[in-house]
Amino acid sequence: MKETYYQQIQLPSGQVHVYAGPSLFAALDYKVFEMANNNLQIPNQVYMGYTPDVHVGVGTCIGTTAVWNTHDGYVSPSIVGSDIGCGMRVHLTNLHKDELKDVKLRRKLVKTIEKYLPVEEHARGHFSDIRLEHIVQKGLHGLPKKYIPDGYTPRKASSLTHVESSKFNFDEEALNLFPERVWHRSHRQLGTLGGGNHFAEIQAIEIPEENREIAEAWGLFDGQVVVMIHSGSRAWGGSVSQYCSSNMAKMMKAEGMGTADPKLLFAPLSHPLAQSYVDLMYSALNYAVVNRHLIAYAIREAGKDVFGSKFEMRTLYDLMHNYAWEEEHDGKSYFVHRKGATRALPPNHPDNPEPYRVSGHPALIPGSMGTASYIMVGSEGGKSNFHSICHGAGRIRSRSATKRLITVDEFSSSMRVGMEDEIVVNQRSLESMIDESPQAYKDVDQIIESVVGAGLAQVVAKCKPLATVKGT
Repeated sequence: MKETYYQQIQLPSGQVHVYAGPSLFAALDYKVFEMANNNLQIPNQVYMGYTPDVHVGVGTCIGTTAVWNTHDGYVSPSIVGSDIGCGMRVHLTNLHKDELKDVKLRRKLVKTIEKYLPVEEHARGHFSDIRLEHIVQKGLHGLPKKYIPDGYTPRKASSLTHVESSKFNFDEEALNLFPERVWHRSHRQLGTLGGGNHFAEIQAIEIPEENREIAEAWGLFDGQVVVMIHSGSRAWGGSVSQYCSSNMAKMMKAEGMGTADPKLLFAPLSHPLAQSYVDLMYSALNYAVVNRHLIAYAIREAGKDVFGSKFEMRTLYDLMHNYAWEEEHDGKSYFVHRKGATRALPPNHPDNPEPYRVSGHPALIPGSMGTASYIMVGSEGGKSNFHSICHGAGRIRSRSATKRLITVDEFSSSMRVGMEDEIVVNQRSLESMIDESPQAYKDVDQIIESVVGAGLAQVVAKCKPLATVKGT
């Protein structure tokens, strides 16, 4: 590992390991370290690391990996985040970018996607025939067969195998804690994007020569059109977070637990409240992976409308970047939290899913609107950070500050509006989503440089945006 991309910072409460290039490190807000110091006060913590996209969040920074031994560990809703199971999904199409050269065709595709994929804030999903209890209990295995489009071609099937996890097991008694209104609202939101930085994007890939062998083994080719999806557990995960955080805060107050930050919540894994949180969190992880699957299903249907029945959209991979679970490292059991951090396992790691056992699995890293995204694979050096890498570009400006400082013209220029290579968006005006402009985020290329430079992962493909669908 090059020291240029790694620093070990000693704080009053312990050490935080920071993976970031010099300019990214120099630009870090002091609050990032203030927040780390509070987090390090949670008992029995064995490791805390920051990825280069780290920025201030609620209770804990986005870009955090925090680790405990399982036998005396803690769980923290603050180090998971409110959007439990938020993550990424990429599907491979059989299209080449040249087939989408015409900006009118890209606009038609975006408009057709909107027919199948609800994007309005209070939109109802199109999946009323799916039983929510099956989804939160069984994950992808709770879906009716009609929503597993490759189920009839098992040799080509990737819907259930090319995912970080297709089902999380937990004590289903915990589900009885939720009132009917939570179930109703969450059911309505199945298969919807949500707002903020969530998106579905049509991209074209470029493959660097050094990892062409891995790319081709994964079914990638230069110029290939792919679909990248970023979404999470919607109302279900939000309800889990709100309910459990409220109860945990009351418990902490009653037992005199806490740090200088009242929003930093935690409990020992042995505590009944911690166990109910873990159970409900896993139900939200099941919801999140199914939600992304259904978004992809909707986009596949739109693609068939536009390009015909021969249009293909095979799952490359689905993974999370907001969660906590048990992992084995060097023969020891750890409880690992990742908040805005992506697991990136190297080739031949035993935790890789079977299709990626030899090569390592795809690690999916989105950029900001108008910039490139990346498909990576973990390196052996990632062991130093419990195989965690970045989850995106990372904010440098709040939404309000972005609206105040960035002009529509600047945003328009970054989206190439009016040019042949315009990045088509579904929103009626750029002004309505200026808070998601590239100027609100760090430079994703610098983020990726830091990850590669630190020896955590390598680039397998660079994904350039062609069209973006955002929720409102």
